[in-house]
Amino acid sequence: MADTKERIKADLTAALKAGDAALALTLRYLLAEIHNGEIAKGRDATLTEEELASLLQKQAKQRTESIEAYQKGGRDDLVEKEKNELEVIQSYLPEQMGEEEIKKLVAEAVSQTGAAGITDMGKVMGALMPKVKGKADGSLVSRLVKESLSS
Repeated sequence: MADTKERIKADLTAALKAGDAALALTLRYLLAEIHNGEIAKGRDATLTEEELASLLQKQAKQRTESIEAYQKGGRDDLVEKEKNELEVIQSYLPEQMGEEEIKKLVAEAVSQTGAAGITDMGKVMGALMPKVKGKADGSLVSRLVKESLSS
């Protein structure tokens, strides 16, 4: 699989040639965020694929939250714009795990940590998050852990 950053650059070039201004704008924004991440990491640093996935996950989460806020505010024009951006961002994320797959990992983490109740949620999340990082939404994982520990 090609480097995610290089794929974004190639897609930006294609979008510009095709005259797709909305896609080009989103891709430029992503490249700017990646550049900012590299600056924050240090001089001449490049982000690893895991760090890129984390950055893209954060961007996707921001879009999801914006969509909810705009829907409450009745701004359908902005909802549509954010949904389109979210779709573009998700196309660069690693394939997301299904709920059943996450439930299996939750069960394993609960038995590994010996978690007995909801008070042990931190232990379970600590054991689980490295396994699902970039491949599952944190809020979904959190909800599944809560369900597992409260039953």
